[in-house]
This record gives sequence, C-alpha cells and structure tokens, in this order.
Amino acid sequence: MILVGDDPGSAIYVRNKKKATVECGMKSFGYELPADVPEAELLGLIDALNADPNVHGILCQLPLPKHLDEFKVTCRIDPAKDVDGLHPMNVGLLSMGREGPVSCTPAGVMVMLHRAGIEVAGKECVVIGRSNIVGKPVAQLLLKENGTVTVCHSRTKDLKAVVRRADVVVVAIGRAKMVTGDWIKPGAVVVDVGINRNAEGKVVGDVDFDSVAEVAGAVTPVPNGVGPMTIAMLLRNTLDAFKRAEKARAAAR
Repeated sequence: MILVGDDPGSAIYVRNKKKATVECGMKSFGYELPADVPEAELLGLIDALNADPNVHGILCQLPLPKHLDEFKVTCRIDPAKDVDGLHPMNVGLLSMGREGPVSCTPAGVMVMLHRAGIEVAGKECVVIGRSNIVGKPVAQLLLKENGTVTVCHSRTKDLKAVVRRADVVVVAIGRAKMVTGDWIKPGAVVVDVGINRNAEGKVVGDVDFDSVAEVAGAVTPVPNGVGPMTIAMLLRNTLDAFKRAEKARAAAR
C-alpha cells in the first residue's frame, strides 16, 4: 500500500486496510511518501513492487497530489497485481463481462445484494454517480447480472423522477443526505456508497437514512455499511491475485 501525502481521510483508509490484512494473515508492505514526491520516484517504487515476487497486490491510495498523474500511476501497476481493479486492462475485462480484478467498492455492493438474497435480473436499477471508481463499474456489474441500468449524474433531468422508478438504487454522488424518502419507490433497495462529514463532524452518507428507511425495502447504513465491504473485497482481490500467481508459477516449472 502506497500513501502519498498526509491527507487524513486517506491515512485512515490505509490504516484500516493494513489492519485487515494483518488480521487475516497477509503480510502488509506500507510505503508513505511525502506530498511533493517526484513522479519518477513514485513510478520507480511501483516498478520495484511489480518485480517483487513476494508482492501479490499493489494499491496506491487515491486521490494523489495534483502534480502526479493518477492515470499514469494507475497504468504503471501490473494488471495482475492491480487489486483496486482500476487498470485499463481490468476495466476492459469488466466491460466485456470477463473475469478479473473488480473495483473493490462495486464488488462489495454486489456481494451485499447477493447475501441479502436480492435479485437484480429484470429489475430497474439506477446508479447515481458516474465515477470510474464506483458509478461506472457498479453499473457494469448490475448489467452483467441482467439488471436494466440507468446511470444518472449532474446533467440528468428530473433526477428524482428517474430514481423513483427504480427497484435498486446505488447512490455514489458525494453529497450528504441528498437522496430522501420521497425519491424512493416503496419497497426499493437502496445502497448508500457516500461518505461525508456534516457540520458536527459526523460521518453521513449520500442518503437521508431515516426518511429512506421508512419507504425502502432495505437500505445500507453509513458508516458500517458498504465501507467494510470495500476492505473485504480488497482482501479477496489480493487472495485471488496470489492464487493466479501461484498457478502461473506451478505451470512454469
């Protein structure tokens, strides 16, 4: 895990991820770089980790300082070790419905739906947000399971009306308590991916939980909803990467 700079939110994420890897028996390698690290130095570190057979998963915590090119950094990670599922090759595999590392938060959303016994096939699914990390990949995963998917964003006209027709709503817009109960069709499933801090410093989601809970058939809380699943999927992606590496090593003998 590579952390560049001293963003407090990123530091918390990395600390929680490191704790989880240790708890499940994985060895965690942490690299903390200054905010003004030259891009060549960061890329050189990634090259070294790519070449290290003891490293099976590489995660560079985003966002990065503005002088660093996030796309270039993401592309530098070996796709086989890309446990964040953000390398263009892995994004392409997802878009084609092929197996490969999947972005952790969207993967966690799908596992939550599966474990809750919620069928996606044939359902009207609305995703609010079109980020590369959550919105786009979760839309692809819902589509893969035969959901009818609409992706909404800041330019969507009459957003409330679009959301209200959905059987499954995934909210990842980054605006505290934006989605309220009157947006939701009775009985719909609502997954809140948002993490925001209100004026009192309390962590809240993109969904107004109390009003939505009165209408929805199911709704995830914030915190302790999607967040822990993101870390769990990171661990799963790392284990899968290890298995693929061991299979390739055995075949080469």
